[in-house]
Amino acid sequence: MMRSGGMKGWVLLCCKMLLSLLVGVGILGVWGNFRLKKQQPNPPNPKLDKLKLPPGFRAEHLISPSENGTGSWVSMTFDGKGRLIASDQYGALYRLEIPPIGGTQKPVRVEKLTLETGEPLGRAQGLVWAFNSLYAVVNTETDSIFRQGSGLYRFQDTDNNDQFDRVTCLQSFTGFEEHGPHSVVLAPDQKSLYVIAGNFTQTPRMNASRFASGSQRDNLLPDRSSPDGRANAGGGWIARVDSTGSHWELVSRGLRNPFDLAFNEAGELFTYDSDMEWDIGMPWYRPTRICHVTSGSEFGWRDGNAKWSPDWPDNLPPVLNIGQGSPTNLISAHTARFPEKYRRALLAFDWSFGIIYAVHLQPAGASYRAQAEEFLSGAPLPLTDGVIGPDGALYVLTGGRRLESDLYRVYYAGEEHPNLVSKTAEVNRPAIIRRQLEQFHGKPNPAALETAWPYLKDADRFIRYAARVAVEHQPVSQWQDRALTENDPVGRTQALIALARQGDKTVKNRLFDALLQSDFSRLPPNQQLEHLRAIELALLRMGRPDVAQTARLISYLNPQFPARNNALNRELSKLLVFLGAAPVVPKTLALLENAKDDTLGQSTVAQSSDLIFRNPQYGMDLASVLTNIPPALQIHYALVLSEMGNGWTPARRERYFHWYHRAYGYRGGRQYIGYLDKCREEALKTVPREQRAYYDRISMNKPSVDSAIDWVKIMSDGGPGRNWKLAEALTVVQNDATPRSFEQGRLMFAASACNSCHGMRGEGGAIGPDLTQLGTRFSTRDMLESIIDPNKAISDQYAATVFSLQNGNSVIGRLSREDERHYYLSQNPFAPQTLRPVAKKEVIGTRLSKVSFMPPGLVNSLNEERLKDLIAYLVAGGNPDHPVYKTTKKK
Repeated sequence: MMRSGGMKGWVLLCCKMLLSLLVGVGILGVWGNFRLKKQQPNPPNPKLDKLKLPPGFRAEHLISPSENGTGSWVSMTFDGKGRLIASDQYGALYRLEIPPIGGTQKPVRVEKLTLETGEPLGRAQGLVWAFNSLYAVVNTETDSIFRQGSGLYRFQDTDNNDQFDRVTCLQSFTGFEEHGPHSVVLAPDQKSLYVIAGNFTQTPRMNASRFASGSQRDNLLPDRSSPDGRANAGGGWIARVDSTGSHWELVSRGLRNPFDLAFNEAGELFTYDSDMEWDIGMPWYRPTRICHVTSGSEFGWRDGNAKWSPDWPDNLPPVLNIGQGSPTNLISAHTARFPEKYRRALLAFDWSFGIIYAVHLQPAGASYRAQAEEFLSGAPLPLTDGVIGPDGALYVLTGGRRLESDLYRVYYAGEEHPNLVSKTAEVNRPAIIRRQLEQFHGKPNPAALETAWPYLKDADRFIRYAARVAVEHQPVSQWQDRALTENDPVGRTQALIALARQGDKTVKNRLFDALLQSDFSRLPPNQQLEHLRAIELALLRMGRPDVAQTARLISYLNPQFPARNNALNRELSKLLVFLGAAPVVPKTLALLENAKDDTLGQSTVAQSSDLIFRNPQYGMDLASVLTNIPPALQIHYALVLSEMGNGWTPARRERYFHWYHRAYGYRGGRQYIGYLDKCREEALKTVPREQRAYYDRISMNKPSVDSAIDWVKIMSDGGPGRNWKLAEALTVVQNDATPRSFEQGRLMFAASACNSCHGMRGEGGAIGPDLTQLGTRFSTRDMLESIIDPNKAISDQYAATVFSLQNGNSVIGRLSREDERHYYLSQNPFAPQTLRPVAKKEVIGTRLSKVSFMPPGLVNSLNEERLKDLIAYLVAGGNPDHPVYKTTKKK
């Protein structure tokens, strides 16, 4: 639902479907036949059995909206009378009366909501009840059914008849779909609302801003934009608005596609921002992350490779990196009837892999540090929204993208008695200082400079950030000379960053002179990095220096390169190439060929391999990348050198372009090859024209565009797909008297990359079972049933196993072997020999997964002709002389 780029392409479709098909019917397996000693019995309730909960917690299944024709729900809130209001992603609002805990034998009463005029209400991705009104963030284009396009709306019942009769658009938004406007929450002061939107949503006109100037790219890397090209320049944003929608204030920006936001018990704001999974393997890739949203916070998201490093001082780092996934919801549990451990946590929902993380925050200076554990998980469990109800229970929605939708209630029934009185949140001194500085954000104040300036050199990064933002809001004439003459090296860096961002270009030479006053070698590494960022901002905002100043900068930077850590080398190589320093070429080439990646602060809660079996649709793409992931740091150096015009010799060019030949052999995200192509094309432009053909040839290592298969056309010929049911699919296939085309079937098999996993008549991959004899052993009905409903029948010996661990997390994989101390799991079907050990002493329970490796509905994009081609090719086992390809066909 919430991932960028819409539904995944057909790449690896056949291998996913067919692997699941054969596993589902229980005839073949890729991994060995191993059994755990203890297995749970078959579940009496598949809706609940798939859920993993902490000890003492219970779950109730309340309703399945998709089964009663009310759509696929994505947002909800409780109204002033304790009733739940929920929205279908593509349809109406519904109001629910829910029985008390333990009373699920009583039906949930569902009422469709409209205006008294009969006009429909819905398509809301965010809902909150406040000021005796329902506020909705609508995310849609207007059409003949819904007049309300994207925007923030207020629905009111002015005549007290329990029906909405007034709708007010408080702000319309330019942007919709999955990166459009998302959510709205009530502020802790109960006087205002906070609204959040994704990176395809233009920032609306604001009455005020916590930023002293607009957003810019601010990155010296050569521009390699993302192919979608629809991103808002400032990224996703957060704004504060009053109850009437008359005053809007920009609070935060530079996010990607955060869906929700939450205040903890201390009144601090957080969001759960998404990644760009197509960028996995690229140096600018950022995992999903929890961010502490302070006043005027910038989080550095920019399109393509222009994303800012979390280490740069003019943006803020995440509190916690989660990993791959699709954030959809974030709530604070401090009002829940839960044990204290969980009441102090944020609950972060991941749609793709079906996990609710409990994020445990601990104050750390003016911000927080965090740890996370699985609170709730299941497969499949496309989580869309959650809210703490008046009864103190957690209400959880699944659905989105018209997937199966369910409403659950999760409550604590253990021995620990939850403390229902919220403790007063303690605010430490650094946080108090930060909040005091934030009072100067947004407008000039005579007291701001004297208050904020000393904190530019504070040891706490969040305090330094708040102080700089406060300074930037004051007239530059009042602090320009003070910045240029600041003696403290830490304070100087921060002050000159502010001046580079807000100052006039007439001070360019003085600014560079001031930057060069710092003794770089005596600064600690983190301050060296911030100082390099100050130099970069001066170059970007003030323009290139003159020849003499350029020479001084090169002399200042060149002796420091290469440095002892990757973060510094990234910045130094970029700066020296921009300045045209010839010695940077051989130095960077040596790094390009030998650099080893490090986490650079991006270690994650979720290991990538642990996610593969949770959602095959995304897991297979992830599995493919993990088998041969690109060297991200080397890609950075290749990109830096791609526009360097001097410092080359034939031998150096040979080394550089041979690197591309190797790089094409890696498996990155879906945009990896596209980015690599752009980088190589720009690098070829720096080569003398008569030599380009040679370097083009030695660097290329992929099939030509002309030989690529147009699988989009192949799959779409004959009209759109449909939501296939077994009966109608069987009718279409069995009543087909038209001979199928062997070439069409073979082409589809290859275009969908099925042959990378499965063999057919001696050709293809060996990851999955050979399919040559499939048609001789199973009927057309068997094949279709296993493809359309892959979870219906899964043999125990081929199912994945869920291991519940003592730390609250879980691991999923296929048990390959075990010894006295460990289980050994195979988690990647593209690398089945790679085993993850799981210590037996850490395992507190196991159960077989009830989810096939193929998600249901993958064939829904197939039209009738393509469905016939697929089944015919499977029946034929790749044999062109099979009767299915004859002119006359027997039914």
